[in-house]
Amino acid sequence: MQPLTILSIIIVYFGILILISRLVSKKDSSNDTFFKANKNSKWYLVAFGMIGTALSGVTFISVPGEVGAPGGEQFKYFQFILGNAIGFLIVAKVLLPLYYRLNLTSIYGYIEKRLGYYSYKTSAMIFLISRTIGSAFRLYLVVIVLQRYVFDSLGVPFWMTVLISLLLIFAYTYKGGLKTIIITDSLQTLFLVSSVFFTIYFICDSLSLSLPEAFETVKQSNYSKIFFFEDFITSKFHFVKQILGGIFVTIAMVGLDQDLMQKNLSCKNIGEAQKNMFTFTGIFVIINLFFLGVGALLYIYANNNGIDVPMVDGKPRTDLLFPEIAFNHLTLIPSVVFLLGLTAATFATTDSALTALTTSFCVDFLGMDKEQNAGKTNAVRTRHFVHISFSVLMFLVIIIFNTINDASVVSMIFRIASYTYGPLLGLYSFGLFMKNRSVKDKLVPFICIASPLLTLFISMNSSLFFGDYVFDNELIIINGLITLLLLLSISKKQLSTDL
Repeated sequence: MQPLTILSIIIVYFGILILISRLVSKKDSSNDTFFKANKNSKWYLVAFGMIGTALSGVTFISVPGEVGAPGGEQFKYFQFILGNAIGFLIVAKVLLPLYYRLNLTSIYGYIEKRLGYYSYKTSAMIFLISRTIGSAFRLYLVVIVLQRYVFDSLGVPFWMTVLISLLLIFAYTYKGGLKTIIITDSLQTLFLVSSVFFTIYFICDSLSLSLPEAFETVKQSNYSKIFFFEDFITSKFHFVKQILGGIFVTIAMVGLDQDLMQKNLSCKNIGEAQKNMFTFTGIFVIINLFFLGVGALLYIYANNNGIDVPMVDGKPRTDLLFPEIAFNHLTLIPSVVFLLGLTAATFATTDSALTALTTSFCVDFLGMDKEQNAGKTNAVRTRHFVHISFSVLMFLVIIIFNTINDASVVSMIFRIASYTYGPLLGLYSFGLFMKNRSVKDKLVPFICIASPLLTLFISMNSSLFFGDYVFDNELIIINGLITLLLLLSISKKQLSTDL
């Protein structure tokens, strides 16, 4: 597949998204449309579109790549996915009803009502930092693929590839915002899901396997182990660690994250929002299982054809195996299918994140949802400036990350999430379960800085404190618990609240 062919497909792809954006935002590009999609989104479109947002390029490339990683990951990620599913159900039954009852535009408005002004600003700032870093990492993963297989041969530098990617996203999101994204993400999810099934078909065809034979081949391979019950202390793959990590990472990164919750809050009522979450959860679990199957088939194909995992700076990069096979070893149609799936997975995540970041800053820090600010003539222009600013910030984060990254992107994202989202978990836990207590609001920002630092200290010295115990995604539980305990230390009894 030639670089100019890949570039042409990308141009056509984004041309379609920009056209959709213009049609959607032609009549209405107000802040209410941008922030809440006028509260009339169809639940089935939201559920389908959320698949693309939740999966991202990390799932598309890194998850299949890690199936055959030297550490022996195999299908261990599916344990984490099962934890995710439990977390999604908790979000649907506990957090969504709360957000709808309070009629929130930004979910961090709950913290203001429950804990106070400084707690509210702190929680919103945690989201802005966490989502900017996480989304930049996800976009970085795809940009390095595009750079390696397209733009290097055209003489385009890495920073220009990043800039072009962000400009394209800005072009179709800055007017319609959430209303546009509900539609474009549904289209991108269609590309993503289709690419998974077509990829399995094409690899099976290349291996001369029927689907039942492929299933049996994967099952009998060295890649298909799902449940790990050995070595609870020393293994980060243990079932309990993965399940608990999956539950709490999901509650924090979905239920306490403006990005995915913003889509849920655009539904007409709580019933439709919950219907969306239940449907989304089922599809999410199934699709991830297929991604793991793709990973096993990729390694079987690579072994049969003498293909090595690509090397970067002398180290194997498992997240480049999928694009290496798709672009250099399969025929044109599978390459196109892979490209569309990869592009859809990543840009569905990044466009959604930019919209959520803009919404959170405009609502939580500029108060654009307040009656006195709603009618200001320059409100839309200010929103555009905020949107541009976050695009620039994400650009800078990607450039910095490119200079220092030496680890798997998927593990890096969840490792950082354990530290950045942990305080949110503690804040909401205090608000929900300590209804007869209030905190010294001005001290909360210091607690939300101290708890990740204490968590990092515990993680770095785990052998000293816990013998051979190895932490994984359950670090977010430690972080949230430390935040909760510190909040309790600065709290006092008050009359109970119904929030």
